[in-house]
Amino acid sequence: MLASHRLTVEAILDRAGEGNDLSGAEGLVLLQQTDPEAIAKIRQTADYLREKQVGNVVTYVINRNINFTNICEQHCSFCAFRRDADEDGAYWLDISQILEKATDGVQRGATEICMQGGLNLKAKIKGKSLSYYLHLMESLKTAFPKLHLHAFSPQEVQFIAREDSISYAEVITSLRDAGVGSMPGTAAEVLVDRVRKIICPEKIDTATWLEIVATAHRLGVPTTSTMLCGQIETAEEQIIHLEKLRSLQQKSLNSGYSAHITEFILLPFVGQEAPKPLRNRVGRDQPILSDTLLLNAVSRIFLGNWIVNHQPSWVKIGLAGATEALKWGCNDIGGTLMEEHITTMAGAQGGTCMEVPDLQQAITSLNRPYRQRDTLYGRIQKT
Repeated sequence: MLASHRLTVEAILDRAGEGNDLSGAEGLVLLQQTDPEAIAKIRQTADYLREKQVGNVVTYVINRNINFTNICEQHCSFCAFRRDADEDGAYWLDISQILEKATDGVQRGATEICMQGGLNLKAKIKGKSLSYYLHLMESLKTAFPKLHLHAFSPQEVQFIAREDSISYAEVITSLRDAGVGSMPGTAAEVLVDRVRKIICPEKIDTATWLEIVATAHRLGVPTTSTMLCGQIETAEEQIIHLEKLRSLQQKSLNSGYSAHITEFILLPFVGQEAPKPLRNRVGRDQPILSDTLLLNAVSRIFLGNWIVNHQPSWVKIGLAGATEALKWGCNDIGGTLMEEHITTMAGAQGGTCMEVPDLQQAITSLNRPYRQRDTLYGRIQKT
């Protein structure tokens, strides 16, 4: 257990404001606050640190999301997306359909294709899973050599490695060489095995997720990081998750790797269409915005010295909620996506596509400047 001792909110926020990393116990004290005045001070500190660490500009990316299949061998208790191959609603896009969606994205200004899908046991070429995934990347890169491919989570890496009896490093190296520019830090859910054994018992465990992400960094592949919050996890387990991410980032940076975690994204649980056991256990269909905002603020305070870019999910909390999160430590409003199935099929009400003018208007409503970015938070070179 994380011991909070007699730590006061004021003392903790003073230490954070001076640039110090907080302990897990200090982070837990902040996260457990219910007093509106204390929460307001936490928000103010998160906003101050956001400005100090990354400035006032709010960034966004023009990207196209492609969930190439929802056929999946696993049965995560929060997932309304997955289907068995013979089940109504199951789909598996062929390469021509994927290229059609990518073409549409490029025509609409996308600089990134984000690609993830279910764990489809038939997704193989000549009996090899890796060959199939490489074919996807090579086809996209041949058609659109300048596109950044943000693709395949640590869970997908483990799946390919297991199916082909090869190492994680071999999978990541091959995907990198085929054109993958960065790895989504999804499948993290909550990096506590007690939680994982309940909500995603078939998924990789905490140690494996951390190992695969660390391997990606060592091999020069940047990653993002996420947390599936607001389901059965405790506040203490949320802090443990943040501690593991911070430690991982510190090791990657201190080891001199060229790649590291580029951003942190909170993904609040949407239960409206989730399988009944977890939905009933959580007891609600949509995220609680106030809880999400407080966790956004604490995440900025806890991680900001090491992971400077923080992003809300407009898909999960709506554009208004994501705009509000920009006052709670977030500095990026996310991407256009253009198409999104995983969260939408869970019953999220934020939509599946966001137009650039809508993102820009949301940012300017806070009297903050905006800037388009690339996947790795670099500036877009206008031609």
